[in-house]
Amino acid sequence: MAHHLSSDSRENNRRNGKSSKTFRTSSGSFDLVTPRDRTGSFDLQIVKKRQTSLHPELETKILSMFSSGMRYNSIASHVEEIYDHKVPAAEISAITDSLLPVINEWRNRPLQSVYPIVFMDGMFFKVKEDGKCVSKCIYTLLGIDQERKKEILGFYLSESEGANFWLGVLNELKERGVEDILIACVDGLKSFPSSINTVFPNTQVQVCIVHQIRNTLKYVASKDVKRFLTDLKQIYQASSKEVAEHYLLELEEK
Repeated sequence: MAHHLSSDSRENNRRNGKSSKTFRTSSGSFDLVTPRDRTGSFDLQIVKKRQTSLHPELETKILSMFSSGMRYNSIASHVEEIYDHKVPAAEISAITDSLLPVINEWRNRPLQSVYPIVFMDGMFFKVKEDGKCVSKCIYTLLGIDQERKKEILGFYLSESEGANFWLGVLNELKERGVEDILIACVDGLKSFPSSINTVFPNTQVQVCIVHQIRNTLKYVASKDVKRFLTDLKQIYQASSKEVAEHYLLELEEK
């Protein structure tokens, strides 16, 4: 503090008492007293202003536990066991809330201009809502980029899946920089292809292989399903179009 005041160009700045905070270490907790200046320009060098622990990984561990589905009470119990310090639920909530800006930044990040393949479908999860466990569908966009790498383009929560919902999602992709999708792989939702072609007119829409298989099984007797699936797999896993056509003809004869 003495060095800071001597090098400060502001004449009115001087000492302004002290502040105290509870500081956590692996050996327990203690009250740490630090000096203050009138302008608030003094920065602590070893222990930063809002730092309350010698363990910088503590917040990371709390976030990790939270993301794996642990409740605040369970997180607090684990932290107390490791650090011998009780962390109130409000503090844990403040730490987990720090994820929100990161999530929003990720959700709005710029995307590549072209994706050869984008899969669009929903996944069901159990979530807690108003004290009850309910099923919610998270609609997911998984892109394959030009380097053949998978990339989650976004997650969306909607009460119902419909053409208007997907139209909004696709327009958002365009705003984030996507100029074209070569192949969109979707389920059999009615009007879905028209929504895709409204935003990306040159995109070819293909029904997901899983949905194609399910639709095909409607026309197969139950006693033949196992053998049929084995033969069908040879078609959609074929190394070339010619090999696939060969297996298709064999299946048709059977």
